[in-house]
Amino acid sequence: MKLHRLELTGFGPFRQTQVVDFDAFDDDGLFLISGRTGAGKSSILDGVSFALYGTVPRYEGGEKRLRSDHSFLTDPTEVRLEFTVRQTRWRVTRAPEYDRPAKRGGGVTTEIARAELEELVDGTWVGRAAKPRTVGEVLGDVLGVNAQQFQQVILLAQNKFSRFLLAPGEERQTLLRTLFGTKRFEQYRDDLEQRRRDAQRELSAVDARARTLLGEAERLIDEGGLADGRADGEERPVDLADRRAAADHSLQRAEYRVEQAATAQDRADAAHAAAAAAHAELVHRAQRGRDRAAARARLTELQEREPLIAADRARLERARAAATLRTPLETAERAERAHADAVAAAASAAAAWRDAGGDPGGDVRATLDALTGELARWEAALAHEADLGRAAAAVRDLERERSAVGELLTAIDQQLALIPDERAAIDEQLAAADHAASRVADVRATLAGAVDVRDAAREAATLATEVAAAESAYADAVAVAGAAGARVGELLRQRLAGYAGELAAGLVAGEPCAVCGSTEHPRPAHRAGDPVTDDDLAEAERARDVAAAAEKQAAGVAHEARQRHATVRERSGGIAPDAAAAAVAAAEAQLRAAEEAAAAAAALRDRRAELDELTAAAETERAALAERALRAGEQHAAVAADAARLEAMVAEARGGYDSVAVRLAATTVQRDAARALVDADAALAERTRSRDAARADLQALLAASPFTSADDAVAALLEESALATLDATIAEHRAALTAAKQRLLDLELDTAGDDVDEAQLAASATALADADAARSAAIAAHRDAVGTAARLRGLLAQTDAAYADVAEAAEAAAIVTRLADTVAGRAPNTMKMDLETFVLAAELEEIVAAANIRLAEMSSGRYTLHHSDARAARGRASGLGIDVLDAHTGRLRPPQSLSGGETFLASLALALGLGEVVTARAGGIRLDTLFVDEGFGSLDPETLELAMRTLDELRAGGRTVGVISHVEAMKEQVPAQVLVEATPEGPSVIRQDAAVRR
Repeated sequence: MKLHRLELTGFGPFRQTQVVDFDAFDDDGLFLISGRTGAGKSSILDGVSFALYGTVPRYEGGEKRLRSDHSFLTDPTEVRLEFTVRQTRWRVTRAPEYDRPAKRGGGVTTEIARAELEELVDGTWVGRAAKPRTVGEVLGDVLGVNAQQFQQVILLAQNKFSRFLLAPGEERQTLLRTLFGTKRFEQYRDDLEQRRRDAQRELSAVDARARTLLGEAERLIDEGGLADGRADGEERPVDLADRRAAADHSLQRAEYRVEQAATAQDRADAAHAAAAAAHAELVHRAQRGRDRAAARARLTELQEREPLIAADRARLERARAAATLRTPLETAERAERAHADAVAAAASAAAAWRDAGGDPGGDVRATLDALTGELARWEAALAHEADLGRAAAAVRDLERERSAVGELLTAIDQQLALIPDERAAIDEQLAAADHAASRVADVRATLAGAVDVRDAAREAATLATEVAAAESAYADAVAVAGAAGARVGELLRQRLAGYAGELAAGLVAGEPCAVCGSTEHPRPAHRAGDPVTDDDLAEAERARDVAAAAEKQAAGVAHEARQRHATVRERSGGIAPDAAAAAVAAAEAQLRAAEEAAAAAAALRDRRAELDELTAAAETERAALAERALRAGEQHAAVAADAARLEAMVAEARGGYDSVAVRLAATTVQRDAARALVDADAALAERTRSRDAARADLQALLAASPFTSADDAVAALLEESALATLDATIAEHRAALTAAKQRLLDLELDTAGDDVDEAQLAASATALADADAARSAAIAAHRDAVGTAARLRGLLAQTDAAYADVAEAAEAAAIVTRLADTVAGRAPNTMKMDLETFVLAAELEEIVAAANIRLAEMSSGRYTLHHSDARAARGRASGLGIDVLDAHTGRLRPPQSLSGGETFLASLALALGLGEVVTARAGGIRLDTLFVDEGFGSLDPETLELAMRTLDELRAGGRTVGVISHVEAMKEQVPAQVLVEATPEGPSVIRQDAAVRR
């Protein structure tokens, strides 16, 4: 991961946008972020952390502390960072939640937190996420480390620099897992554990199946009575081999039973076959006697029916003769009916002609032709009669339209006469409204000035209280600092006064004095009161320094408060808040009045424009109505002339009738009656000819038939179905009679041995039933014996196969279990270290080895780090411990026992070693940028020189290291610098261009 550019706006101590160009330090590799205490050096790292994670290392209370206190309400707050991860360049922009002026209604509103992530694609920034949560999720995948891990390996912030060195095993494991991508080993462990559980479940399942199969076989043995000669209640053998051998003996017994049952079944089959044959012979003989008696009865019955069959035969012959006359009979009957219908129709047509006014004795055909010609003329007159009604209606419609148009023209003329007076009134009101609205801009400017003065007056009143509090705190700090300085002077005086007593306390008889060298000490000095130790003096000096710093800070706060109060008071012009508020209220009232007048003027202009539009529309409509009235008059004259012409034509055609339609209808009725009479007379003549011809044909055919009359022939007729039934009955009787005679003849010829009584049949049936029952029992016994033996044989074969599976599953489960236990850190793993921890322990060994190269130089060979794989107590993670070997004592000691400076050196070496190892791993992230925030002040000059030399060596690997410190010696050793300065007005600025090279 490499940082390129950081922009801070309204963030921390920075009010205006400040820029840090990290790419400018690529050639140097090491740069210093310097500045006075409190100027905002660490805020640069806060900005980096906030941009990437939305949090900062120093604050735990959320983002509200991030906005610069120097920012005005209208100033924005934003952090933007450009960086590269795995050859992809990103730009993230974040803003915390803060208050800003509301866009409407006055007052303030809350600007919600926002975030945006962009990717540089072909020289163009392309958006990838646009909400804080979404940006966090995407950056989590891109960066590969969380905020806490980032602060341990990349951003070594204040108070968190040594966390990786002093962290417990679990926390160190979490960080290393993310950096080296070893979570897959945890998955390996879980997969093996699942395989172990699956193997154990499979082993249990196959073992249970084997035991179930053997138990089922033993149950079958007990049910079939195949067990060895065990007494009732005697326990079955427990040993599996003994149980299996006993089952084999039972199988042999079952197979012997199968052989015995097969022999018994063969004997039963033979006995049953003999009984069945004897019984079948008796049944056959008895059946022949019954068949002969039945044949005699059947022949007698058929002979008795012979007279009836002869009558049916005669009836069939007459029906067949009558069938040849069916068509002439039906034709004659139809001709008679048609002639009667024609006579009735002719009589009805003659009556209708008389009713229509016709002359029965006249020439009807001539009358029909005359009526047809008249109907053609009157139908044309009927069309003119319809046109006459429509023409009269059109005349009435045109008269109504001329009247309506005249009324509309009168109304429009009256409205147009009222418009000039109304428009003059609107112009007068508009002039007055425009005059009042012309003051809107001036009143609005006055209101803006009054609001600014009011806000400044209120802020000045608030700041006056803050100034008093700040000056009071400053006075208290001055008093405390003075007392602390006086305390240091008092202790120094006591220390000097007590030096003689301290020297005397150290004198030993016979040994030389450290001052005069004499071995005699006649009058040694006495201590005056409690001695002043170095610790007492150091504690007092620390208290003095703290008090001095507090005094300086209080002075700065008081100065800043006075400056802010003076600036705001100057803006308010010294006006009281109440008076300023009253001025705002008056200006607001004036503005409302002017705005209302402007709104009224706009409404009047709209009304005047609307009135002009209505006037133009009315004039247009009047011209259209005048044109419409002219066209209506012309159309009325033309339509009235057409109506008069049609009236004359229709009157002539109507004659003495009410209308042409009535005359047409009456003539049509008479014409239709004449036509019907002519048609009926023609039809009657045709039907009479057809009837006479049918009668003659029928009489000729009857004379040649056996029938005396037509009625006699009709009575002999039968339907086709009746003929078929009668013919079938005669044929069936003839065939049955022949068959009965032949059957009786055959039975009479075979009369030997037919005398079988019912007692013989019953005895034979009983014997057959007994043989069948014995055979069925033998078959069932053989089937049961075969089934039992087969089931037992199959169960024993399945049992053997199941126990073979048990052995195989047990062997596989043992292998998987041992591997899973070893990988999970269980026995036989004596170190209790799981696979992931083992891999991370190897990585930690490399990290410690890389760290020791620099720690040995920085500590002048005194300290080296040692990876510890000792087992942790209470089940905690083992194998990721770190100890420190002190060359002066030759003993290992925990990192927590190091002093502040020693902890800093060890943490720095470990962080650099961690970065080198992670960079060397293809699966991890590349740490191209490293920041160290403070800690150098705890080093003596020689150790500081060693630490700086170590950091300077990092440039060879292409890494850029940023160091934050206020130590003056570092400014001389690091040429590339970023200077953070606090301006006299309060906000800080970042100076890079002038400070990159000193």
